[in-house]
Amino acid sequence: MSDEPAFAFGEDPDHPGWSSWRLRDATRYNAFLGPLLVRREGEGARVRMLPLRQHTNLQDSIHGGTTMGFADVALFAAARMLGIIEAGSAVTLDMSFQFIGTGRPDVYLDAEVDVLRETRRLIFMRGLVVQGDARLAAFSGTVRKGVGTGIKEG
Repeated sequence: MSDEPAFAFGEDPDHPGWSSWRLRDATRYNAFLGPLLVRREGEGARVRMLPLRQHTNLQDSIHGGTTMGFADVALFAAARMLGIIEAGSAVTLDMSFQFIGTGRPDVYLDAEVDVLRETRRLIFMRGLVVQGDARLAAFSGTVRKGVGTGIKEG
C-alpha cells in the first residue's frame, strides 16, 4: 500500500476560487468522472465536472448513470469541502434521485449541495444537478461518517 494520498485536494491554479478534488488511481470509479472542482457557496458547496463523450448515451445526452454517479460523488466532495469528512471515511447509506431534464456534453455540470443536518455519525444532504440555468436532477442522500478504509487524503 502506497503512502501517497488517494485524493489530490487543494486550490486549483487554473480555476480561481475553486479547489480540485481528484482521485489519483485512474482505475477507480471516481476517476471516470474526471477531475472535479469544488467550492463553498453559502452554507453548502458547488461541485463541478466537465462531461465528455464517454459520459453520454446514444442520444448524445449525458447518461443518467453519469448524472447519478456524479451526484453521489458530489455528496462526498461537498462534505470534504465543508470540513465534515476526510476521503474514504464515509459511505452512502441511501440516495433518492429525480431526473428533471437532460444535459449535454462539453458544458460544465454542477451539483449544488446543502447539508440539512449532521449528527455524530450521519450527514443528511440534498442537492440539484444543474447545467447553466437548466435543472437536470434533484437528489437527497444520507452519508454515514466514520467508516475506516485506510485511504489517505492529501
